[in-house]
Amino acid sequence: MYSAAASTPLVILDRDGVINEESDQYIKAPAEWHPIKGSLQAIARLNKAGYRVVVATNQEAISRGLFDATTLLKIHTKMHQGVSAAGGRLDAIYFCPHGAEVRCHCRKPEPGMLLDAIQRFQADASQVHAVGDSWRDLQAAVNAGCKPVLVRTGNGRKTLTEHESGKKPLPAGVLIVPDLATWVSQLLNESTP
Repeated sequence: MYSAAASTPLVILDRDGVINEESDQYIKAPAEWHPIKGSLQAIARLNKAGYRVVVATNQEAISRGLFDATTLLKIHTKMHQGVSAAGGRLDAIYFCPHGAEVRCHCRKPEPGMLLDAIQRFQADASQVHAVGDSWRDLQAAVNAGCKPVLVRTGNGRKTLTEHESGKKPLPAGVLIVPDLATWVSQLLNESTP
């Protein structure tokens, strides 16, 4: 019988702007994928502390025809290799290829990808941290019942500016941190899984 209390702790990460550098033109090839300093090591530290780590990423550029699923696989292979070289692993990668006009359940801010990960790894959603750099990442976290974390990397500063101007208020309870590596250090110092 499944028990949420006994489940392995889970962290869900957005990709662009959290793990790797953001691009206004999309990351369209492996050569354009560059990790943010300390992010790959942070994932490895989470793994060593007993966390499963998954990625949930909107990839609308596929529906726009900027690249195909084969290219996305190559980008993700490079990411897996980078995480592995740092001593860590990604347990799964979820992606939504749809544009906003499709109104699917998987495209953030909808919670579909996060809920799929929570179900797959039998996690207690209220104990899952979901880390992102945009309002839609945070809203997806809240919609899935997770703990939202905003990094200032990628679009994080823009997200904070939009919040401060009243354009897009942040959901209640959002933790704001400089970057993924800083957040992992805080998390692992504050609690053990």
